[in-house]
Amino acid sequence: MVGAVHGARLHGDAAHTAAADALVRTGLAGRADERAGSLRLLDRKRLELARALAGRPTLLLLDEIAGGLTDAELPELVSLVRELRDAGTTVVWIEHIVHALLAVVDTMLCLASGSVIAEGDPEAVLRDARVREVYLGTGVEGLGAVDLPGDGDGAP
Repeated sequence: MVGAVHGARLHGDAAHTAAADALVRTGLAGRADERAGSLRLLDRKRLELARALAGRPTLLLLDEIAGGLTDAELPELVSLVRELRDAGTTVVWIEHIVHALLAVVDTMLCLASGSVIAEGDPEAVLRDARVREVYLGTGVEGLGAVDLPGDGDGAP
C-alpha cells in the first residue's frame, strides 16, 4: 500500500484496491499475506514492481531490477516488464544484463563517463564501435571476438 498511499496519494479503500490490483498484475495476489523477507528473489523483484505500480505511474524507472536473478528466473521478469510496457506504461530501464533489455526495449541509450555515446535501435547501439570499445574492450587483445545478438549465433 505504500506505493498507493505515497505515490498516487490514495487512501482507504482506493489504496487497498490499487495495492490489490498491483499484486494481481505482478502475479503476487496469492501471496499478499506473506512477509516480503520470506519471498524468493524473483518474487521480491515482483513486489518492488507492485509497490511502484500501486502508485499508478505512467512512467516506470527500473534500476538494475534483473540483478541477482538466475537464467531461469530472468524470462519471467522480462515477460512482466514487457506486459507493463505493452499496457501503456513507459519504462526506463537501467540494466547491465543486456539480453534482458533486448527482449523489451525499443530504444537504447548507452552512457560512458556520464556522456551519451550511442542512442537508437538496440542492436545498432550494441554494434556501435564506441560502445564495443568501452564495454567490450575491442581494443584489448582477446576480447574482440565477443558474439552479439544477430552475429549468426542464433541469439535474438
